[in-house]
Amino acid sequence: MNPSEELVEQGISPRNLQRVSCATVLTLAYQSLGVVYGDLSISPLYVYKTTFSGKLSLHEDDEEIFGVLSFILWTFTLIALFKYVFIVMLADDNGEGGTFALYSLLCRHARLSILPNQEITDEELSEHVTEGNKDTWYSAALKSFFDKHPRFQKGLLIFVLFGTCMAIGDGVLTPSISVLSAVSGVKLKFTELHDNYVVIISCVLLVGLFSLQHHGTHRVAFMFAPIITAWLLCISGIGIYNIVQWNQCVFQALSPVYMLKFLQTTGIEGWLSLAGVVLSITGVEAMFANLGHFSSLSIKIAFTCLVYPSLVLSYMGEAAFLSKHHEDIQRSFYKSIPEAVFWPVFILASFASVVGSQAVISATFSIISQCSGLNCFPRVKIVHTSSKIYGQIYIPEVNWMLMCLCLAVTIGLRDTNMMGHAYGLAVTTVMFVTTCLMALVMIIVWKERVVSALAFLLFFGSIELIYISASVTKIPEGGWIPVLLSLVFMAIMYTWNYGTMMKHQFDVENKVSINRIVCLGPSLGMVRVSGIGLVYTNLVTGVPAVFGHFVTNLPAFHKVLIFVCVKSVQVPHVSGKERLIISRVGPKECGMFRCIVRYGYKDLQQENCNFENRLVSGIVQFVETEDCPDAEAFYAPDDPDQTSMELKNEENTIQVSRNLQDESLQILEAKESGVTYILGHSHAKAKKSASFIKKVAIDIVYNFLCKNCREPDVVLNVPPTSLLEVGMVYYV
Repeated sequence: MNPSEELVEQGISPRNLQRVSCATVLTLAYQSLGVVYGDLSISPLYVYKTTFSGKLSLHEDDEEIFGVLSFILWTFTLIALFKYVFIVMLADDNGEGGTFALYSLLCRHARLSILPNQEITDEELSEHVTEGNKDTWYSAALKSFFDKHPRFQKGLLIFVLFGTCMAIGDGVLTPSISVLSAVSGVKLKFTELHDNYVVIISCVLLVGLFSLQHHGTHRVAFMFAPIITAWLLCISGIGIYNIVQWNQCVFQALSPVYMLKFLQTTGIEGWLSLAGVVLSITGVEAMFANLGHFSSLSIKIAFTCLVYPSLVLSYMGEAAFLSKHHEDIQRSFYKSIPEAVFWPVFILASFASVVGSQAVISATFSIISQCSGLNCFPRVKIVHTSSKIYGQIYIPEVNWMLMCLCLAVTIGLRDTNMMGHAYGLAVTTVMFVTTCLMALVMIIVWKERVVSALAFLLFFGSIELIYISASVTKIPEGGWIPVLLSLVFMAIMYTWNYGTMMKHQFDVENKVSINRIVCLGPSLGMVRVSGIGLVYTNLVTGVPAVFGHFVTNLPAFHKVLIFVCVKSVQVPHVSGKERLIISRVGPKECGMFRCIVRYGYKDLQQENCNFENRLVSGIVQFVETEDCPDAEAFYAPDDPDQTSMELKNEENTIQVSRNLQDESLQILEAKESGVTYILGHSHAKAKKSASFIKKVAIDIVYNFLCKNCREPDVVLNVPPTSLLEVGMVYYV
C-alpha cells in the first residue's frame, strides 16, 4: 500500500496533518476530483434550463441572464467556498465529515447520546476527544437545556434523520437527472429521435450502472479522476471560447446589483426560478461528507485551484452564449459547444454523469451503513469492496432499491426540469440541516460566542431558506418526490430506532441478577456441560432475560460462560486494541465473564473467524493478570501474539508457552471442547394498554422490518453449526 492509499484508508485528522508531505496532499487532491466533485461538476448540464423552465422570459437587454448568472456566482461563492470550504470543513470528527459527524460531536460534548449502554470507559477511547476550552455560560446553558428537556434531544434526532433522509433522496435523484440530461444531448444531432428512446437509453445506462456496483468503485477508481479533470478543463475551455466569441460583458454579472435588478424586474417569477439556481451547488455537501477518505487541505486545494474557476468560467460562458441565442434556452449547454468538439464533449459528459452518479450512490451506502451502526436502520448486508480504501462498501439491498427508485423517477417524470425541482429541494434541506448543526457545534464544541453562531446561522440559513422557499413552491411539479421518500425513510428509521430502544428498555427492566442465578442453581438442578457458551446480549451489566428464560426451562449451561455485548459508540472508528473490554461476572467459581465489543459508527460490525481465539486469548490473559490492583476491566489486545499463548486457526489448537493458572487451563480445555453461540430470538409485541399508533408501529412495522432484515447471527458471522437460538416474547 502506497502512502496515499494508506492515508485514504485511514483519513487524515487535524492532529496528524502536519506529518503529511506536500506530494501526498497534491496526490489526494487529484484523487478527490473523481470521488468528491463528480456530482458538483456536472451541474452545468441542467442549471440554466431548469432555471428558465417556468414562465420567466428573456428580454433583449439580457438583465435576466445576467441576474441569474449573478445569483449562480454569488451562491456558489458564499455557500460552497465560504461556508463549506472555510468554515464547515473545520468541524471534522477525527477526520470524518458529514451530518453524522456533526451530530456525533454534539452527542459527545453535550451528552446527547441516542445509543444505549454508553459507559464512562467509552470516553477513554482515543477518538473520543472532548478536550478544549472550559465551558462558557452559553455552552453550559445549552447543555443544561438539552439535559433537562429530553423532548428536544428527540427533536434534534428527528431533525438529523430528516436531513439524512433527504440526502438519501439525493441518491435517487442524482443518477436520474444526470444520466437523462447527458443522454438528452443526442437529440441535437438526431432531432427525429422520440423522447421514449431517450428514456429507454437512460434506463439501460442506469441498470448498467447499478449492475456494476458489486464490483466496487476501486476497480474503476483510476478512471474517475482523469474523467472529471478532463471534463472540468473541457467546460472551462468552452466557457472561455463562448465569452470571447459571444459576449465579453458577462463579467459585469459579478456585481450583486444584477441580483436586485433581476428580482425587481421579474418579481415572483424570478423568485420561483431560484429553485433552478440552487442546482449550481448540488454536490458541495459531498466535500464535507468525504473528509474520511481525503484530507481537508487536499479537498480545499482541488476546489479552489480547479473546480471553482472551471465551473465559474463554464457558467459565464453559457450565459454569454444565451445572451445571443435566447431561443436555445432549453438546450443551451449542448448548443454552446463548438461543432468541431461536440461528440467528444457529449461522450465525456456521459462519462462524467456516470462518475457523478457513482459518487452519490457510494455516499448513500455510507449513510445507510452509519445509520445501521447507530441503531437507526434495519440490519443490511455490508460488503467491503476494497482492501485498501476502507470506506468503499456495497450494500446489495440498498443498491437494487435505489435502482428501482431511479428507474421509477426516470420513467415517471421523463423531464429533467421536474427532476431538477425535486433535486433542489433535497439539496437545500440537507444544507440547512448542516447550518443548524454547525451553529450548535460553534457554541457547544468550539465554545464560540452566541453572537458568532447566530451570525453564521442567520446569514447562511437565510440564504438557504430563500432557496428552500422557492423549491417548496415546486412540490406539485416534482418536489414531492424527495419529501415522500424522506417521510418513508424517516418512518423506517425512527420506528426501527424506537423498537430497538424499547426492546433494550425491556432487557434493562427484566434483567436477572447473577445472585439469583447462583441461588437458583441447586433448586433447579443446574448442570454445567463442557465447552464455552457465548451469550449475546444488549446489556453491559446484569444477566439478560433471555438467559434467565433459557436456564429456567433447560437448567444446564457451559462450564465457561461469556456474556458478549456488541454495542456502538459515537466515535467514527474504534481501533482493534480498544475494541474488547473483558471483566468477570459473579463469583470466581462460577466461571462467567463479560466481553464488551465496541464499534464506531463507520466500522463494519462483523467479526472474522479469529474472534473466538482473540476472545479466549483475552479471557486467559485477564485471568492471569486479575490479581493486579488495577485489573477491574481488561482491554484485550488486538494481536493474539501479545498474550501468553499461540493460537492456531488451522488446527484449532492452543500451545501454552508458560505455566498457567488452573482456571486458565480449564478455559483452554473448554475451548477445545467447542464454542456455542447463544442468541436471543426475541419477538416484540406491544402491551394491551399501548396506544393504537404504538401497536401499529411495533406489531406491524417493526416486526415486518425484523422479519425482512438480516438476522443477528448472519451479521455477527456466527457459524450455523454452533448456533443456539432462544425464543422469547418482549412486551414493550
